[in-house]
Amino acid sequence: MNSFPEGFRALVIGASGGLGQAFVQLLQANPRCAEVHGVHRRSRPRIDFDDESSVADAAQALATGGKFHLIINAAGLLHNADFMPEKKLADLSYAQLEVTFRANTFGPALVLRHFSPLLDGERGVLAVVSAKVGSIEDNRLGGWYSYRASKAALNMLLKTAAIELKRSKPKAVLVSLHPGTVYTGLSKPFKGEQIGRPALLAAQEMLTVLDGLTAADTGSFVTYNGERLPW
Repeated sequence: MNSFPEGFRALVIGASGGLGQAFVQLLQANPRCAEVHGVHRRSRPRIDFDDESSVADAAQALATGGKFHLIINAAGLLHNADFMPEKKLADLSYAQLEVTFRANTFGPALVLRHFSPLLDGERGVLAVVSAKVGSIEDNRLGGWYSYRASKAALNMLLKTAAIELKRSKPKAVLVSLHPGTVYTGLSKPFKGEQIGRPALLAAQEMLTVLDGLTAADTGSFVTYNGERLPW
């Protein structure tokens, strides 16, 4: 993480998930990182995307420690105990759409709102974990309606926020990041154990990509290996 200053501060949102835990573990082990906060539904402060005020409250609490050089939103939802990704139009429901968008779009949008002001003005990177299936141009298989649409909407929010933030923080980098297939609870029902990479490996690859980004990359959609993805 040589592009970040000695003693940089980092924040991982969604730190109770497999990927979030991996980010926290790697940043804690990085000698250049002086401080890393991992927040989730049960942390203090907490962030619960089902509770809008929790995002603003957490930002206010964490702002007292100074600016952040790296902020990663690793929280997201593909399925839960009540539903799996839709395979066809007949599977669509308000309930699944609302839950998925709340986790993948509405919550991260509030992260952009409340945490982008906390980015360091000289070296500040805010990354949201998106997904390649959120690319409209790349969609060739169909299905997974809620998840695809929620990530596509997240990408638009990120792009729009990057344009606005460039006016006040021209050195800031906002980026949508595709992690690839990672073996976590999210991918377990889809043979993630067989085809996915360990969370620590995926997190390290993504940290390497983030380390190499500059202000010219703000508002982009990139993969864990640095490839640019179409919107």
